[in-house]
Amino acid sequence: MTAPPPPAALAPSRPAEPLAWTDPQRAEAFRSWLAAVAPRHRLLPETVRLASADASFRRYFRLDTADAAAPSRIVMDAPPDKENSAPFVQVAGLMAAAGVLAPTVLEWDEPNGFLLLDDLGRQTMLDVIDPARPEAARPLYDQAIDALVRWQLSSRPGVLPPYDRALLERELALFPEWYIGRHRGIAVEGKLKERLERSFKLIVESNLASPGVYVHRDFMPRNLMVGETPTLGVLDFQDAVYGPITYDIASLMRDAFLSWDEEFVLDVTIRYWQAARKAGLPVDEDFGAFYRAVEWMGLQRHLKVAGIFARLTLRDGKPRYLADTPRFIAYIRATASRYSELTPLSRVIDEIEGTSAITGYAYGRV
Repeated sequence: MTAPPPPAALAPSRPAEPLAWTDPQRAEAFRSWLAAVAPRHRLLPETVRLASADASFRRYFRLDTADAAAPSRIVMDAPPDKENSAPFVQVAGLMAAAGVLAPTVLEWDEPNGFLLLDDLGRQTMLDVIDPARPEAARPLYDQAIDALVRWQLSSRPGVLPPYDRALLERELALFPEWYIGRHRGIAVEGKLKERLERSFKLIVESNLASPGVYVHRDFMPRNLMVGETPTLGVLDFQDAVYGPITYDIASLMRDAFLSWDEEFVLDVTIRYWQAARKAGLPVDEDFGAFYRAVEWMGLQRHLKVAGIFARLTLRDGKPRYLADTPRFIAYIRATASRYSELTPLSRVIDEIEGTSAITGYAYGRV
């Protein structure tokens, strides 16, 4: 991906605001490391500034360079006592080998958790999408499908951690603990607990039945970078696993920060399914069966994320994520109401949210 054009004559930027550090020793370690790597990459340390922070303990800085071919770089600040950067480095290499555009790790101070990366740009796919114009967004989703198929085609078992029963069950457990119990203040016991356990068992069995590939786990517009070439850059992949082929397309079309009408969701999912079949990926030959599996995989993700967003608010002091929880509750209600086997889960949601049951036709097994 082509970086944004450099300033005229590569004039250095004005000094950036000092970065906020809670640990003076870490601040000094960062300054020493940056001073050491700056000459090798023609970095301008005085221009370092905060680029973004995410739901984890990682922060990202951007700084300018004196190199016209790469006018800026990204630094990842990942405290090693809180974040393990080894998976990021490993998956970055896997993505490059798969022909997927991802940040190249240029330097890694493993003991201190500082990484220097190339800069894939300043605009995410989410930044440029207009939710009111799905047709205009379709080319970007086609690019996302291309990147996803490349990633999945490179899959090999035994390379990434397995997305197995234990992990699926741990993820689902976040919803009753953090969303229902701690956020809503409702005791998870009796009939409510029994309904959840029955539903969770069905969801896990459905997801384990899907063929395994590499799974990004947050493959959504917020983590896809738009540049000047028809190739999207991919970020935030350090939690990648080997698991259900349905997960990343479910993540792409049932986003944490963006909702589409069902017609557009179906259209893009069909496009992915067709591309995956053409590439020889192990998707179900029947689209109806595949779409059901995608919906049930999405249900896993929505329950997990609702629990995580509640935990981010209550444990980590990051309340902005909880504002998007109603989107996930709506996803859960809509999916659960479509399948008769998930009626117990629908009742749980209506009970804890104080809503009325969705009426309409409920599907059994396809």
